[in-house]
This record gives sequence, C-alpha cells and structure tokens, in this order.
Amino acid sequence: MAWLILMIAGLFEVGWAIGLKYSHGFTRLWPSVATVASMVVSLWLLGLAMKSLPIGSAYAVWVGVGAVGTVILGMVLFNEPANAGRLISVGLIILGIVGLKLAA
Repeated sequence: MAWLILMIAGLFEVGWAIGLKYSHGFTRLWPSVATVASMVVSLWLLGLAMKSLPIGSAYAVWVGVGAVGTVILGMVLFNEPANAGRLISVGLIILGIVGLKLAA
C-alpha cells in the first residue's frame, strides 16, 4: 500500500510542477491555489509512504515519478522537444524507479 501512496504522491508532484507554469510565478489566483494544494497533498502522501519505506528509495521514486510526469506533460502541453536524448533519459529514470522498487 505504501508504494501506491508513493506513486500517487508523485502524481501530485507532477500537478504542482505543472501548476507552477500555469500560475505564472504565483500571479494567477486559481492556478496558484491548485499548485499549493497539490504541494500539500504530495508532501503529505510522501510522509505517509515514508512511514514504512526506506527514505532514500521513497524520496528518489517520488522525485523520479514527478520528473517523468513533468517531462512528458511538458512535451504534450507546452510543445517541449521530444527528441531521442530526452526520451532515452526519461526511460532511464523509469528503469531507476523500477530498480529501486525491486531492490526495496
């Protein structure tokens, strides 16, 4: 259950990273509110998951899920480059996440 909570925390991390873009430096009210709410939920869920997972693995997976999701949404929503180097790098992050899960 802790791994599921951790994955959801990572998805909320994606939400606040993307929300930062939409908030325009916290100058737009509703995107800013949604961003801060995502931050709170993400950190709260991370804390819950860390009750039973190793801190190094939990934090790395949380950051990895957030990074992968943010890169992918950056490509989809903001027309960021989807070149081979970026896609290979995202694949390596995913392999790292899976490796940490299997090694925990």
